[in-house]
Amino acid sequence: MHIDGKLEKEAWAKATWTSDFVDIEGSLRPHPRFRTRAKMLWDDTYFYVAAEMEEPELWATLTERESVIFYDNDFEVFIDPDGDTQNYYEFEVNALGTVWDLLLAKTYRDGGPAINAWDIRGVQVGVQLNGTLNNPDDKDKKWIVEIAFPWDILKECASEGRKPKHGEQWRLNFSRVEWQTEVKDGQHVKKLNPDTGKAYPEDNWVWSPQGVVDMHLPATWGFVQFSDNVAGTKTDKVVLATDERIKWELRKLYYAEKHYHQQHKRYTTSLADLVWKPEAIVDYTFVPQIMNTQSQYEITAATADGKGLWHIRNDGKVWRE
Repeated sequence: MHIDGKLEKEAWAKATWTSDFVDIEGSLRPHPRFRTRAKMLWDDTYFYVAAEMEEPELWATLTERESVIFYDNDFEVFIDPDGDTQNYYEFEVNALGTVWDLLLAKTYRDGGPAINAWDIRGVQVGVQLNGTLNNPDDKDKKWIVEIAFPWDILKECASEGRKPKHGEQWRLNFSRVEWQTEVKDGQHVKKLNPDTGKAYPEDNWVWSPQGVVDMHLPATWGFVQFSDNVAGTKTDKVVLATDERIKWELRKLYYAEKHYHQQHKRYTTSLADLVWKPEAIVDYTFVPQIMNTQSQYEITAATADGKGLWHIRNDGKVWRE
């Protein structure tokens, strides 16, 4: 497809919208002021993402690639191809089409770092504005972003170093950053809190709520299932694999170990020491085993088919052996 931000193309017309975005904290916070939704498609060469964002005041200031784009209103894509919560991608774009793409070796809470020099070579971005940019004298309607991510780059952190196959699932999330603004001297500026003299915190509206204001929790992102069906012809059933429930129980133990370490400056091998409430998994008995040293730990549990082990360690990485 020609990437220009226009979604009148036949393929996009047949693709299904996501549910409307919600606040990053979920039901704890008010519903977003403006509607945001996204679509996805794929072919042999690219993974396509499109987003439509209602916006009465279009503005953007950053023009240099690798700027911290969320200082403007922006749209963001997060992709963890193999679901191990490490070596994942972040992509941000503003209404000027300026991008920031980076690779996260680990989440920030697990020590990072973010690799800013990493680029998605060959990425294509189109932005369509329904209104006038940086003009406070009128009311705008929306802006649209269209992105083509090449598989040649995305597959670098994917299982077996390849693009997905029919029926496989990746972990993804989308985020929209929205600042409160006002007009001064004929320009949009961020609205200041008179009590602090600083800009009001940005709103974060997402596809899959995180529960906290932190996009860097890949274990709480959405699941995207890939299908070989031509868009608009057939809908496959999406089923969460039992192994994903096992991985989530391991993740809960990871959080419990982190909490224990904050209190005792060490990890424990005793489940009785951990604040942790397991949930039943149909046709599976979760029996974790914990091994640790003074500074590290690893927790394992059998895979759903009983032919391997799932592992999680103190830096959050999860993998199958």
